Order: sequence, then structure tokens, then C-alpha cells
Amino acid sequence: MPEPIRTPPLANAVASHLEGLILEGALRPGERLAPERELAEVLGVSRPSLREALALLEEKGLLTGSRSGTLVADFLAPLSAPLEGLFGHNPRVAGDYFEYRRLIEPEAAALAATRITPPERAALEECLAAMKAAHARAVPAEEAAEDLRLHQLVHEASHNLVMLHVLRVFSGLLRRGILLSHEQYWQRDTLRGAILEQHQALGEAILRGEAEAAGKAMHAHIAFTEAAFHELQQEATRLSETLRKRDVRALVSPPGAAGGR
Repeated sequence: MPEPIRTPPLANAVASHLEGLILEGALRPGERLAPERELAEVLGVSRPSLREALALLEEKGLLTGSRSGTLVADFLAPLSAPLEGLFGHNPRVAGDYFEYRRLIEPEAAALAATRITPPERAALEECLAAMKAAHARAVPAEEAAEDLRLHQLVHEASHNLVMLHVLRVFSGLLRRGILLSHEQYWQRDTLRGAILEQHQALGEAILRGEAEAAGKAMHAHIAFTEAAFHELQQEATRLSETLRKRDVRALVSPPGAAGGR
């Protein structure tokens, strides 16, 4: 006798639906879910079923409750926290990071050009406009934030979940200055203008659906930022040496000065 078809409990189905949205990047860490009553209406379930679903996701570490509501948890923190200690200020990490980007991100851009959906297209267009506005205001923190958002949107449009979540780990490290000082690029007008042009070229190639052009634009952008990073690093080293030489004069008595203790 065939086994009867059993439908999963409603709470499990709701939890699975929300978990899929988190995995796909539609619901992002730090975002607050709608109030319980509204969320239940949108999902078409009772509030008790919704509460049970949210509790299941909290147990998995994907959601977290707070006084202000239910938030998407920073579920990648257990992965990124050890990396902070491993990477720290290790001198080889920056080079390896840029090497990784050269290998992976052009492919993400090419995939985005062929897989981008209408909502993702609208989000990318809005981001490119926001980048221009942030550039006009010349606030480094705003430009740095828009830069990270653009790269995240590209990875979301690639529809490759591994690429997306690895990028999110790196983005968190960049925000905390672990890999390198991300905002330093926007302290120089020459770099600011060049990076804006590169982002616009990248975004427009994706919007036109030109995979090869998008990949080349991303590769050129990464090569430029790496060269700029090394140049900034060399300038900082030279400045540090100059300051050390200046400060050492305070340790030496000028000629003719009386000695003593």
C-alpha cells in the first residue's frame, strides 16, 4: 500500500522559504524583518506558524531577535572572525587578496551580464546613480560604501551563491580595515575620478549584457586598484621613514651643547 503524501508543517515551509531568501542574498545580514502582523499577512500564514518558523531560523543562527524586531543575523561572523586573527597585518595578505580578485571577480561580472534579472538591473542602475552623487559630495566613507554595494550587486546578479557569500566575508573584513584601508582610495581626487569611471564602465557593460566587456572592465578595475594600493603603500613607507629621521634628531645633542645627565 503506497505511503500517504505528507505535507511538511506550515512553519517548516515558511522557515525554508525565508532561509532560501537569506541564502540567495535577498535578505541581507542586518536587515530588519517586517513586524510580525505584516509579515504573516505577506506570507499568508497565521502568526503562531510564523513565530514557530522564526524560532526555527533563530536556532539555526540565521535570525536574531532584538527589542527593535527580528533581524537577519550576521551568520558569516563565525567564519570571518578567525580570518581577522589569521590575516591581521600579514604583509602577504594584500597581494593574495588581489590575486584572488583577479581570478574570480571578472568571471562574476561576466556571469552577471548574462544572468541579471529586471529587479537586479534596477538596483544596479540605482547604485551607479548613487555612486555619481556620492562622488560629487566627495565624502570618502560614502564612496567606499557605494563601492562595496556595487560589487555586492554584481555578485548577486551572477547568481553564484558561493561567490556571493565569499565576497560578503571579504566586504566585512574591508569595512573593519583588516585586509587594507578601503577608504584610502577616496582621499585622492585622481583615484576617485578613475575609480568612478571604471565602475560606470563595468556597470554599463553588465546592463548591456556584454559578458566579455564586463569581465575585461572588472579585470582592469582590479588591476588599477592593486597598482594604486602599492603606490599608496610605498608613499606611506617613505613618509614613515622621513618622520623617523626627523624625530631621531631630538635624541642627539646639538654640536657644542654641554653634556650632562
